[in-house]
Amino acid sequence: MGREEYCSKINEALRSFAIEGEELSCVPFGNGHINDTFLVVTKHEGKEKKYILQRINHEIFKDPAALMENIKKVTDHLKRAILNDGGDIKRETLNIIPTKEGGAFYKDSIGSYWRMYDYIEDAICLDKPDCSKVFYESAVAFGNFQRRLASFDAKLLTETIKDFHNTPKRFEVFMQAVSEDPLKRAAGVMPEIEFLKNRREDMGLCMKYLKENKIPLRVTHNDTKLNNIMIDKESGRGICVIDLDTVMPGLSIFDFGDSIRFGANSAVEDETDLGKVSLDLELFETYVKGFLKGCGGALTDAETELLPLGAKTMTLECGMRFLTDYLQGDTYFRVHREGHNLDRCRCQLALVKDMERKWDKMADIVRAYSGGRQ
Repeated sequence: MGREEYCSKINEALRSFAIEGEELSCVPFGNGHINDTFLVVTKHEGKEKKYILQRINHEIFKDPAALMENIKKVTDHLKRAILNDGGDIKRETLNIIPTKEGGAFYKDSIGSYWRMYDYIEDAICLDKPDCSKVFYESAVAFGNFQRRLASFDAKLLTETIKDFHNTPKRFEVFMQAVSEDPLKRAAGVMPEIEFLKNRREDMGLCMKYLKENKIPLRVTHNDTKLNNIMIDKESGRGICVIDLDTVMPGLSIFDFGDSIRFGANSAVEDETDLGKVSLDLELFETYVKGFLKGCGGALTDAETELLPLGAKTMTLECGMRFLTDYLQGDTYFRVHREGHNLDRCRCQLALVKDMERKWDKMADIVRAYSGGRQ
């Protein structure tokens, strides 16, 4: 699609939503890699009003209508819970702007899907915590997300990406990539392949516990990175969980684990000097404390006890996905250098090794905060 045609589709989408005032500007916004995002500014009764307009990537999310139905159900439930907490529904959850026909999304004349949210004023997103307080606040926010949705039946939601965190299924895909080896790369990564094969049983434990009803199915976010939390500029408090595209049925311990994998690693995700990679126990403790406080007792004892396993499983799964993509020719994750996915994989596996060394300390930390009221 050319630039002129794309701009016309943006304008077509803008005209379809029930926004207030006259449009002043519409410019690209943020640094997301999946959806196209724009900041829209209008003037209404002499004041500026801001909105977020997004084109949903329907190549990744195959059923945008079901995705938006998920988001509407979850945000409607969150609003009731926020009001019950005495909170502000305009700032503590996403607010969908309906189309002029009352729908949650607009499908344009060439089949692209668009949605619109209110812009959350006086709040920022951060890619990396500049202090432990920010990491703590993100943990409280994701914990609140779990608590407020604890009474919501996760089975009412659609899987927007099938088997997204079904680690045993991911292992099957990985082994198929090893077997097919289209680029003949497997011989050079046998230590990594064996590392993952030796932990196959560990990777299946969480789904096994779910199947045995030892832990419950929950509404989960499935992308619990720091930059999916809005931080209030004045107070520094984590106020709103955003990017709800992957909200679907899942495990609370996976949401916890993905945050740890990403946020408590002493190194960046693609670090090549593996000596720099370790689990920062202070950050781990910070997140445990905040997450359990936010959850406010909503998790079962079994879920709480399994938080370290959630962290290990998500780190193993992510490393396995990076290695799978490397073996298949780097077709899924965007790469910026030769062997980039392999570097990412090795970093994750090094983090798993350090978790295993610190396993007892991780468990002790979780036990220390298991009351969830700190």
